Amino acid sequence: MYDVAIIGSGPGGYVAAIRCAQLGFKTVIIEKYDTLGGTCLNVGCIPSKAVLDSSEHFHNAQHKFKNHGIRLENLQLDFPQMLAHKADVVQKTVAGVDYLMKKNKVEVLRGKATLLTPRTVSIQGAEGPPSVIESKHIVLATGSKPSSLPGITIDKKRIISSTEALTLPEIPRHLLVIGGGVIGMELGSVYARVGSTVSVLEYTDAIIPSMDLTMGKELKKSLQKLGMDFYLSHKVTGAQSTETGVTVTAEDTAGNTLNLEGDYCLMAVGRKPYTEGLGLENVGITTDKGGRIEVNEYLETNVPGIYAIGDVVKGAMLAHKASEEGVYVAERLAGQKPHLDYLLIPGIVYTWPEVATVGYTEEQLKANGRAYRTGVFPFRANARARMNDDLDGQIKVLADAKTDEILGIHMIGPRVSDIIGEAVAAMSYRASAEDIARMSHGHPTFYETLKEACLAVNNQAIHI
Repeated sequence: MYDVAIIGSGPGGYVAAIRCAQLGFKTVIIEKYDTLGGTCLNVGCIPSKAVLDSSEHFHNAQHKFKNHGIRLENLQLDFPQMLAHKADVVQKTVAGVDYLMKKNKVEVLRGKATLLTPRTVSIQGAEGPPSVIESKHIVLATGSKPSSLPGITIDKKRIISSTEALTLPEIPRHLLVIGGGVIGMELGSVYARVGSTVSVLEYTDAIIPSMDLTMGKELKKSLQKLGMDFYLSHKVTGAQSTETGVTVTAEDTAGNTLNLEGDYCLMAVGRKPYTEGLGLENVGITTDKGGRIEVNEYLETNVPGIYAIGDVVKGAMLAHKASEEGVYVAERLAGQKPHLDYLLIPGIVYTWPEVATVGYTEEQLKANGRAYRTGVFPFRANARARMNDDLDGQIKVLADAKTDEILGIHMIGPRVSDIIGEAVAAMSYRASAEDIARMSHGHPTFYETLKEACLAVNNQAIHI
């Protein structure tokens, strides 16, 4: 009998397992694949950021090095080596999770898990009959899978998901991207940097539409400089693949038809919860119309003792959100009183420039009738950004009109994936714009821009 059985070893599952073990629970984690780490470590966050970084190095060598007096002759991209580097990063990261399981004495069982009762789980391994384990508590952390559009099948050859986009045998001459969200923009920018023509089709009138709209407008400008083409407000109606390419058809709001031909079509229209074969029906666990497992405020399902975290429950499908939920459940089981503030979980796009946001968007504040003030400071006016030839972007701070409490911070620019940490910390303690404005910030740094944006809330910016 285990104290806690966790199904799924992604950032939600393995972090939950470690925290449970730290708290003294006899813990087992069940994973159907050969490697731990889930989508994030194997075919998501980690490998995508590795190729994003590699492609940015190549782009800088092509376009920026000469401004620094560095001249390269016969610059070439070794695409197989780029992918080999990515694979090495993944392997080492996954090995790190294996080590952490052993260090924390978390038992790892391989196989497909199916709930039999609220306390028993069947595990079907690669060979032989299934085994059955018992646990006082069960945590479902099975993650998500790529979605597609009605009538379009991801064949993994020409019509691909993000998984296949990370292991293409060649650099596409023309990559079609359906979906202007985070995944499409990140992987689209990778191939644009290494020489592909990239065309993006998006149903709404903006890219990264779930974020503050200013960020999408600024990112679109930057990605257009890479040569990416955007077809916004276009409804994709079909995709047909052949041995050598793919044709995508779409309609604009006026009903005009668009036909685009490319080597590959990346389906980047989001992800859906993965609960296939999990046996939810065996124990009576309910899901919503989107297939997400329904949980209460404590992340417990309608079946006492069974919890769910990460992409299988409501909320943003983010690795760090899943990890926080994993810790939350572990500590609740230990009788502690942890808390989660979903408003303060940052969202990040790892393009270049990067995008990072936390808190309310300007559109949300307007819709809620909340009175606010805005402070904006461009990276073009930042000395460190000028040194690095990273002039695109800005930081926008939204503060309550009466109290000056920060309600949202939205950034696009160099290294904002790191700068957002200060914003999250400040908002966690309900800081005002003046609080950050009065804190000393190192000079010259990128993060000075946040101080200036906070000063700008009250029309006190120094360097613009």
